[in-house]
Amino acid sequence: MDLPQRKPNRIEAYDYSLNGAYFVTVCTRDREKIFWDIVGADIIRPQNVPLSSIGEIAVQAICQIPKHYENVFVDKYCVMPDHVHLILRIELEMDGRIISAPTVSTVVGSMKRWTSRQIGRPIWQKSYYDHVIRNQKDYDEIWQYIDNNPRKWLIQNGGDE
Repeated sequence: MDLPQRKPNRIEAYDYSLNGAYFVTVCTRDREKIFWDIVGADIIRPQNVPLSSIGEIAVQAICQIPKHYENVFVDKYCVMPDHVHLILRIELEMDGRIISAPTVSTVVGSMKRWTSRQIGRPIWQKSYYDHVIRNQKDYDEIWQYIDNNPRKWLIQNGGDE
């Protein structure tokens, strides 16, 4: 039996440690909804949806990224029930000196491993989606998408706005 071939989702020959911003989406294994504690129809706004204990661990992992990689910044993130969105920014030059940077893959892999270790089981699907942010318009649109995603999810899944 032939297994389906996975389509490569990285830009061929692109250096993912270059200065720039990257939009990353990482999904849970089998799209398991483990990051939110959904409390029913009492939800008024997405900000009021509490994170589960696993969701809190995911936030911890995201917030630790700049502590482990001095030239990698998390400009924006959002934890959804079964995935997380991040805008990662890499700055290779600080104070006029060149600093080597990890790749986006290294940063995401580290976050995924740490989260799974804290939880005590693997929770992430293999790989992740990424998009190289090319300009300010692209950045702004992704920022807006991340802002609107929780509310959109709640509306699509029967919650109140």
